[in-house]
Amino acid sequence: MSTIKVIGLSGNVKTPSRTSSLVGAILGAIDSRPNVEIRQIDLVDAAPVLFRALRADQLDNAGKEIVRAVEHADVLVVGSPVYRASYSGALKHLFDLVHFESLVGKPVILAATGGTPLHGLMIDHQLRPLFGFFKTLTLPTSVYALESDFTDYAVSNPEIRKRIDATLRELDVLLPQARSIALAHAAEHARLSA
Repeated sequence: MSTIKVIGLSGNVKTPSRTSSLVGAILGAIDSRPNVEIRQIDLVDAAPVLFRALRADQLDNAGKEIVRAVEHADVLVVGSPVYRASYSGALKHLFDLVHFESLVGKPVILAATGGTPLHGLMIDHQLRPLFGFFKTLTLPTSVYALESDFTDYAVSNPEIRKRIDATLRELDVLLPQARSIALAHAAEHARLSA
C-alpha cells in the first residue's frame, strides 16, 4: 500500500496556539494508522513566506513548496481560530494561491477553535463552502473546541477526543474512494494539459 500524505494546516497567527494544538491532536490520531506521512504547517510561520506573493505566479521557492505540499496531499486537516466570524485571513490567502483543481475528491477534516459555542457555526458557514469550491470531500464530523477544552494549550476534554475519533472513522471509510477520485481527476487534468 502506498503512503498516504496528510497535511495539517493551522490558520493560527500567534504562538502558542490552541488551534495548532487541536490540528496536532488530529494529526497525532491519524499518525497511529499504518502507511501515513504527516506534516503540520502553522501559518504563524508560513504566512510571512506566502504574503510575499499576491498571486501564485509570484511565489518564491519557499512559497511554492508550501503550496505544492497542500496541492499534493492525500488528506487535509484544516483548522482555524474563529476571527471576526470567519477563518483567518492567512488561511484564506493560502487557499487563494492553491490551484482550484488540485484538491478535487480529497478528504478534508475541518476544525476550529473559538471563544463561545456559537463560534462553532463558522465551520459550516465559512469553511465548508470554501472547500465546496475546491470540490473536496469534507468529512461530516468536524472538531470544534473552546478555550475550556484545553489545559496549557493541550487538548484535555475527552469529548473533543471522541469527536476526533468519530472523524477518523469517517476518514477510514472514505479514503479508498477519495483516492480513486483524485487519481482519476489527476489523469484527466494531465490528459487535457498535454
